[in-house]
Amino acid sequence: MSRNLEVAPISAACGAVVRGVDLRDVDDATFDAIERAWHEHLVLFFPGQNIDPESHRNLARKFGPLEIHPHADVYSKDLPDLTVLHSDRGGRADVWHTDVTYTPAPPIGVLVRFIKGPDIGGDTIWSNQYLAFESLSDPMRELLEGLSALHMSTIDQSINYEHPVVRVHPATGRKSLYVNRLFTRGLRQLLPGESGALLDHLLTWCERPEFTCRWRWTPGDVVLWDNRCTLHHAINDYSAERVLHRAMILGDPPVGPAPRWEIPVPTVAASSVGYEYRGRDPRGR
Repeated sequence: MSRNLEVAPISAACGAVVRGVDLRDVDDATFDAIERAWHEHLVLFFPGQNIDPESHRNLARKFGPLEIHPHADVYSKDLPDLTVLHSDRGGRADVWHTDVTYTPAPPIGVLVRFIKGPDIGGDTIWSNQYLAFESLSDPMRELLEGLSALHMSTIDQSINYEHPVVRVHPATGRKSLYVNRLFTRGLRQLLPGESGALLDHLLTWCERPEFTCRWRWTPGDVVLWDNRCTLHHAINDYSAERVLHRAMILGDPPVGPAPRWEIPVPTVAASSVGYEYRGRDPRGR
C-alpha cells in the first residue's frame, strides 16, 4: 500500500513503470493514483509483484466486473474470471489486436500477471491509438468519424458486432482509432473494395513503431492496459513454455461519432466475408 507512486514513462508514446506500491493491499487513495496514471500512460508495468491469484482477481475487480471468456482456459472453478494464457494451448496472440472487440461491450482493461516464460524473447508491444488517430490528416479524421466497423470472432462468425471507427474515451474525452487486424472485418458505410483498401491502410497505420512501447517480461510482473485505446502484440520469437494469468475488466461499451451515411447494398458483410450479420445497426434498424 502506498499513496506515493513512482511513475516512470518507458516510451514517448505510452507505457510507464510503477513502483512504490504493493498490489496485494491497495487502498482507495492508491487506487485513484493508479487509475490516473493508467489514463495518462495507457499501459502500466508493475515489476516483481508476485501477487497470488486471489489478489490478482481482487485488484482487477476494483476497476469493474470481470468477464468470463468463453474460449479461454479458466484458472479454476472457483476463479472462472481468471484465465490462463499458455503458449502451448493457443496462448500466442502474435497479431496486433484489441481484446474481444466482437462483443457489444468489450473489456475496458486487462490485468495480466506473468508466471513464467523464456529467458530471451516473448516480449509484448502496445500501440497508442490516440496517437494513431491524432496523427492522421484532417480530411481522413473527418471521414473516419462518419464510419462504423464490423468486428467478428475468429472462432464463431455468428458472434459479431458493429462499433464506431473512432472511439471516445469516457474518462479522458480523447478520440482513438478503433480497428484491429484480428477482429475488424469491414467498414460498413463503404463498398467492399473501398472498405478493404481503407482498412488495410488503417491497420498498417495504427501499428507504426512511433506509437508503441515494448516490455520484456520477468516472472512476477503485473501489467495493466487500457483496452479501449491500445493495441497489443505478443511477439512469437521463442520456443520455451510461456504462461500468463489474465483478468479482463468489463465496463462501458464503445461510444463515438454516429455514422453519417447509409449502409450500401450489397453490404460489406454480405459480399466480402459471407456470414449472417447479428450485430446492431447504429441507427436502430
